[in-house]
Amino acid sequence: MHIVSWNVNGVRAVVKKEFLESVASMQPDILCLQETKAQDNEVAKALDPLKDFSLASNSADKKGYSGTATLSKVKTLSSKADIGIEEHDLEGRVLCTEYEHFYVVNVYVPNSGQKLDRLEYRKQWDKDFLNYLKELEKKKPVIACGDFNVAHTAIDLKNDKSNYNKTAGYTQTEIDGMDNFIAAGFIDSYRLLHPDEVAYTFWSYRFKSRERNTGWRIDYFLVSKSIADKIKEVTIFSDIMGSDHCPIGLKIDF
Repeated sequence: MHIVSWNVNGVRAVVKKEFLESVASMQPDILCLQETKAQDNEVAKALDPLKDFSLASNSADKKGYSGTATLSKVKTLSSKADIGIEEHDLEGRVLCTEYEHFYVVNVYVPNSGQKLDRLEYRKQWDKDFLNYLKELEKKKPVIACGDFNVAHTAIDLKNDKSNYNKTAGYTQTEIDGMDNFIAAGFIDSYRLLHPDEVAYTFWSYRFKSRERNTGWRIDYFLVSKSIADKIKEVTIFSDIMGSDHCPIGLKIDF
């Protein structure tokens, strides 16, 4: 089973940038997209060429903003948008698809804002989202994937000291949030297999960041501990272009 997650930074834009060729090269069984920036009908139209996949999507109330979509070649038992808390459910950030042996939760975690003006909201989000995952986990193992908008440790971003507690994605509040996911029994699958490797999944469009590899690892597969032994491979597809994020892939035996 190959699951791919990718923040595409606008699905209507990315399909014009060799997106279909990139998907074909990765050969996912399940493809989770974040930041679709489109309404459900627009997402369906943009992804129509992917005929082999079934589609579920969750759009923000605000047009052209946020949004998630999950495409599956594997039989889907159900799909459900949002986490059931009104203040979190306006931006199309969570999409849960159920399969025979597990849930896939596709997530686009809120950014804390340039001036950290959403940091307190983000703290509450992390708490509520973790509770949501733990409730799901009572029924089946969970694979939560997407843009978590946090570099967990110093190895996960290029300039850790200059960004610490100053830049969204690397404040102690956000780091604590990821610590809580790990403490609750979710495994950072990339670090499980690559404990010391420096690799990034996001590069700002400014300052030639990708060219210089001034990046951040903020996209994750968090996997229930009960199925961690089934993880075979985790890949960061840093050579695939089209967005300010690159795709990440998880191969897992079921």
